[in-house]
Amino acid sequence: MSRTVVVIGGGYGGAAVAKALESEADVILIDPRDAFVNAAASLRALTQPGWARNMFFSFKTLLTQGEVIRDRAVSVDTTGVTLASGEYVAADYVVLATGSSYAYPAKPSSDSIGEALDDLRRTHKELLQADEVLILGAGPVGLELAGEIKEVWPDKHVTIADPAEELLPGFTPEVVEDLRGQLEALGVEVRLGTGLAASPSTEAGRAGAFTATTTDGDEITADIWFRAYGTNINSDYLADGKLTTRTPQGQVPVTEFLNVKGHDHVYAVGDITDVAEAKMAAYAMQHAEVVAKNITAQLNGEQPTATYQPPPFPMILLPLGTSGGVGQLPSPDGPVAAPAAMVSEYKGADLFTGRFTKQFGPTA
Repeated sequence: MSRTVVVIGGGYGGAAVAKALESEADVILIDPRDAFVNAAASLRALTQPGWARNMFFSFKTLLTQGEVIRDRAVSVDTTGVTLASGEYVAADYVVLATGSSYAYPAKPSSDSIGEALDDLRRTHKELLQADEVLILGAGPVGLELAGEIKEVWPDKHVTIADPAEELLPGFTPEVVEDLRGQLEALGVEVRLGTGLAASPSTEAGRAGAFTATTTDGDEITADIWFRAYGTNINSDYLADGKLTTRTPQGQVPVTEFLNVKGHDHVYAVGDITDVAEAKMAAYAMQHAEVVAKNITAQLNGEQPTATYQPPPFPMILLPLGTSGGVGQLPSPDGPVAAPAAMVSEYKGADLFTGRFTKQFGPTA
């Protein structure tokens, strides 16, 4: 007798779980979007609209045996999922993989490929008009956005402002110094310890000259600005408490097997878990491998044995355009810096498009 695995969310972790299990069980993937979105490629899609379709992988080709329901979950219990449409989807296993939201353009604001592409083309036209660009947030998203802008428009002046006093806190001094040197070579101005007294007078992503006052009384003038900070966990559908109690951050507590605590047949992957690590696509896909192995074992009448342990130190591949960037990778002796050529080879050149084409099928 076949069992049903319901995966809520078709992002990096959810799509990988669904793909891995579709030959093992009846897989149902629930997501309001019409495609898997490789959000790592969204910033290049903004600066190079002709390249933008590379970030979308249609769910129709991603799952050849499973079922895709385009809807939102509004409640989950131990036996299934209630959808916004009112439909109840019964499940033997449930995987929570709804991830997090982030300010556009780092993640599309639309649920359809066509509308997302229209948004990116519109914002590209706005950015095209600007000579001075302000990016609020000096984390990986803000840094990558600066690199993509500079690759296409080397003459635009890009300023990154962040109230934090450190660049990439937690990473080795070698990585941070390499990053500083590359940003300086690109002409990117980084202003740490700098917040704004008030939001800019223009809408984010819209061209229009403005002057913003910083918290220390200085001024920054630009023609367009982007927000590159603020992650929100997508877990409102768990607010009724029928399945679990969320942490104050909106995450769910999980075991080393990535079960939602207290439930042997409910799992969670990616940003929604309370695993103590940076919330990154690479980790979500590692979670997916563990969950797929454990559910497969259970389907075969065996005890799940795959476990997940967060890395002892942060890892990153942070491209600055197609050929620049910095990285920090694991080794037996601890973290090691990855040179720009390696960052380009593994991520910057195509932002994982080739990897996902092999795993999920052709781009949309």
